[in-house]
Amino acid sequence: MTEQVGFALRGRNPDVLTCIANLSNDEVFTPPEFANRMLDTLAEAWATAHKGANIWADKTVTFLDPCTKSGVFLREITARLTNGLALEIPDLEKRVDHILTQQVFGIATTRLTSLISRRSLYCSKHANGKHSIAKSFASEEGNVWFNRMEHAWDNGNCKYCGASQKALDRGEGLESYAYAFIHTDNIKTRLNELFGGAMQFDVIIGNPPYQLDDGGYGASAIPIYNKFVDQAKALEPRLLTMVVPSRWLFGGRGLDDFRKKMLTDGRVRKLIDYPDSRQVFPSVDVAGGICYFLWDKDNPGDCSVTEFEHGMGSSEAIRPLLEEGAEVFIRSNRGLSILRKVMAVETGSQSLSLPENKRFELQVSSQKPFGLRTYFRGSPKKSAKHNLLVLQSGGRAWTSRSEVTAGEELIDKWKVFTSKSSSEHAGQVDKNGQRRVLSLSGVIPPGSVVTETYVLLGAYDTENEARNCFSYVVARLFRFLIALRSSAQDLARSAYSFVPMQDFSTTWTDKKLYAKYGITDDEIAYIESLIRPMESNDE
Repeated sequence: MTEQVGFALRGRNPDVLTCIANLSNDEVFTPPEFANRMLDTLAEAWATAHKGANIWADKTVTFLDPCTKSGVFLREITARLTNGLALEIPDLEKRVDHILTQQVFGIATTRLTSLISRRSLYCSKHANGKHSIAKSFASEEGNVWFNRMEHAWDNGNCKYCGASQKALDRGEGLESYAYAFIHTDNIKTRLNELFGGAMQFDVIIGNPPYQLDDGGYGASAIPIYNKFVDQAKALEPRLLTMVVPSRWLFGGRGLDDFRKKMLTDGRVRKLIDYPDSRQVFPSVDVAGGICYFLWDKDNPGDCSVTEFEHGMGSSEAIRPLLEEGAEVFIRSNRGLSILRKVMAVETGSQSLSLPENKRFELQVSSQKPFGLRTYFRGSPKKSAKHNLLVLQSGGRAWTSRSEVTAGEELIDKWKVFTSKSSSEHAGQVDKNGQRRVLSLSGVIPPGSVVTETYVLLGAYDTENEARNCFSYVVARLFRFLIALRSSAQDLARSAYSFVPMQDFSTTWTDKKLYAKYGITDDEIAYIESLIRPMESNDE
């Protein structure tokens, strides 16, 4: 038994859970080292709330991973409890059996992950098998539950998760991705049914699926991790910690209510944020980064925000998740102090809301500024009829005024434009930890239009004003303020809400802007360590 438990619960070289490939970009296996980092955060919070008590030395504490894939959280929890309960339950076999049958529970995301998780936790795909290190289970499943669920279709979509019936009503031969934890009206009753009795979990921990692969792509796919968080909170554990994409902090389809609830929930006591997801998942690039949070039911207060910058350097601050005047979270601790300086000059206060007459955002166009869709293709040659220059996906062409269905009053102005969404090149950090933030940008003359691939950042009567506006757009401070507000993937009009208006009768440089807002040398160095140079001829 000693040899068997040792194999199951102690570090191996290599650890098999560091070697398996991810199922997809949306169902990512958690590296063991990162799982242990989350468990350390959990243990610190428990000790703080329980007069220094060691959570791993308490045989009554119960743990649930409601979305287990590799079983790494359950395995590492079991390893810690095995060490922590050595004095309480000296007999190793009885100790391990108690932990596995009474303290550690999981709900697998698929049949495959249920087998992987049981193998990680019990050393056997069958909890009651002859090789299992648990000795009291009557069933093969043990405490790692999985049964195929079906979606509840309503007018073409699942009423619980929003999945498309057309994409995921595929028959029994394929996974349904109808996750049991979120496909219920009463999660407490569901858990009692799954585990055969009244269940109250002290700790919920996991790495939920991020979005539904139902035919959506990128930002258009349906986020689903928020539903796991909401259900976990409904179970009222003492502590809850999950690793999720950071994009909920700024925006994202269907996340407005979730973001508001989370940012105003004083029980979110820790937020650990990685703007580059590759700091956590080296082989996966999750747009906007990755974070994990700690929710403490009984101890509300301000949040400890830790930001891991490029190269794994970090900064930490105790602050509200939602600053006065802001609608989103400001992920950079050092950036927040710079933003407050800008706002103080523009508003005379620490509020992060600009008055209407000073909001650059208001001159940013909506999508489809001229009513031309992304797939619009103009004529390759200029003619008497096709005499409007059109900037479109893939280059420039020509079109007629009759094709323009919106923004006719802007056609004959000088226009500053940028791509609606950052390209991979602009949005990702490079090897130096810098981003360009904006992609293709520039100035186009009267007699020109753009498709919805682009947005307008301003329209002017004179070329001089347009060029001066563009000098502001390429400034690092301008793009830094966008990066504070957005994940730099979705650059809708709201991404510019922290950017103040300037006087465009004059040209702008970062030197002038730094002087105007009293930005210190250290703050300048910080901005320029994050934002890549972009020249006024980068059109």
